[in-house]
Amino acid sequence: MFVSIHCDLGSDDHRKSVYSIISQYGCKQIMKDVFESTSLEENTLSRLKRDIDKKTDFYDTIRIYQYPINDAFVISYLNKKKWRRFVVRQ
Repeated sequence: MFVSIHCDLGSDDHRKSVYSIISQYGCKQIMKDVFESTSLEENTLSRLKRDIDKKTDFYDTIRIYQYPINDAFVISYLNKKKWRRFVVRQ
């Protein structure tokens, strides 16, 4: 599965913590605030979301783009400390 993670973090401390976590899961930073991976599995991504959630606060925003998941494009996003999911099907 292809995964792209876009980060909009409110503080440098959160940025360092979250970037460290994302890197530990094997994602490569391709641009400022953008990471990508082609090797993450769905259960690993769930753990990554949980670990990111522990290091963020109300003002941080994370968007995770995933493809394919059951022939759909999925956008998961953390906004105001709540994960939401948007599914695009053909």
